[in-house]
Formats: sequence, C-alpha cells, structure tokens
Amino acid sequence: MNIETRKIEFVQAFLNLQSEELISQFEKLLKKNKQSEKELKPFTVEELHERIAKSEDDFENGRFKTTEELLSKYGL
Repeated sequence: MNIETRKIEFVQAFLNLQSEELISQFEKLLKKNKQSEKELKPFTVEELHERIAKSEDDFENGRFKTTEELLSKYGL
C-alpha cells in the first residue's frame, strides 16, 4: 500500500470518528509533530564536515570513551 492510499484511508477513518476526545488527541499529536519538524533541521554538508573533523581531532587527542566504558557507566 503506498503513502497516498494510506493517507486517504486514514482521512476516511478520521471523518467517521464520533469521539471528540479522540479527535482532540489527534489534533495534539499533529500539533506536536509540526513543532518537532520546525525544531529539527538537517545538517549542511559544511556542518557535517566540521563535526567529522572535530571527532577525528578528539579521537587523536584521546578525548573519547570506549564501548566498554559506556556500557559499564550505564549498567549494561
């Protein structure tokens, strides 16, 4: 099933809802999702290169934790 078909089926089901509480929950979910999308923005290529360079510098200068250190820190 493609995304367009799923959207149409969802809208049809939504239009048949009779519960005001359930509709309110969907409205809150949609509003929260829109806010999250505004807060998240992808990195630019330049930002990614800067992060890679910093990570490599940190590693070369011993500023890192091993997998074992992280697992023991969080009790895993």
